[in-house]
Amino acid sequence: MTEIADIGYGRQFVDFYDRLFPGGTAAEPAVGYLAALHPGGDAPTLEFGVGTGRIALPLADRVGEIVGVDSSPEMLDALRAQLADRPRPVTPVHGDIRDWADDRRYGLVYCVCGTLSMLLDPQEQQRVVTAAAARLAPGGTLVVETHNPEFALAVLNQGRARDSFFVPYPGPDTGLLSYSTIDVQNGIWHLAHIWIEQGRSRIATELSRLTTPDEIDGYAEQAGLVPVARHGDWAGNDFTGVEPMYVTVYRAPGDK
Repeated sequence: MTEIADIGYGRQFVDFYDRLFPGGTAAEPAVGYLAALHPGGDAPTLEFGVGTGRIALPLADRVGEIVGVDSSPEMLDALRAQLADRPRPVTPVHGDIRDWADDRRYGLVYCVCGTLSMLLDPQEQQRVVTAAAARLAPGGTLVVETHNPEFALAVLNQGRARDSFFVPYPGPDTGLLSYSTIDVQNGIWHLAHIWIEQGRSRIATELSRLTTPDEIDGYAEQAGLVPVARHGDWAGNDFTGVEPMYVTVYRAPGDK
């Protein structure tokens, strides 16, 4: 079997990932947005970076079959546990999104929550978009959501190379303390987190590449995709450049 490269994100975060990024009502805007882009019928959907299924599980209730690819065995185990508790048409796949392929075509492919930016090499990011485009049916749609570099530097880090911030979460003595360092020259964002929940703490770190909208547009163009829309949130509001994240929609040539 081919070894799947894994950066260890799931190993660090799986125990509290669903607290950081809750499903349910919090995920509804993204789920509704993606469901509206599905072409209908029995066209399958593909998620790159499925994680614990925060998006895929509720989305499958609306659009049917979803194949979810992730490099983290820990995240996939958490997803399988939820599927065992409540079966839905979601297939977890242990794979590398940089060159994942099968013999199917999908009406909708999506890569959200900054997954693309966790690849630190622009050439590897290009490979992901190219792999996604290759899986699209004619007229199919690719959706990419990732961090807004300007927000990370100007707002979170307040224009400084290093800063820290605390985000409270529901529950007594619960929140996330983050130490943020941005290598502006290379666009690399390092976050060291301390997750505190009812007096207990966990430490986790992550690296991401602050990827501009123009760069992702370039990846999509090279992959033969056509830009359709860019939004500053899952409600479909325009991206003005000050939002924490941005969502971009691309379409493959062919009938809609």
